[in-house]
Amino acid sequence: MSTIAVFEPALCCSTGVCGPDVPQELVTFSADLDWLRDQGVSVSRFNLASEPGEFAGTPAVLDFLQVSGSEGLPLILVDGTIAMAGRYPSRTELARWAAPSGAATARTVLPMAGPAGGCCGGGGSC
Repeated sequence: MSTIAVFEPALCCSTGVCGPDVPQELVTFSADLDWLRDQGVSVSRFNLASEPGEFAGTPAVLDFLQVSGSEGLPLILVDGTIAMAGRYPSRTELARWAAPSGAATARTVLPMAGPAGGCCGGGGSC
């Protein structure tokens, strides 16, 4: 399986799923990442506001930021290679990237579910 790393713009908390007006795309994306983790995929998520060292310490991300700036985020790396920038991927795209080479991918996609609980997907404080 692949390793997926998500480098996001500055968010209010680690997932952006907090506060009174949460963008639906972040709710959906957080649920999709939870689904990937449940499938055994290694997923890392980095917030520019709270983890700037991860951005500076990852050459592909640093190069991207020097060209596009933080306006180009989110940035998705699959096994260290840029797979997508500027928008959050769909569950189907995530499943395709996570699957071993040659394996069936899109057929294994499950229905989307919202995060459990309230702020930040039910865990931690915002």
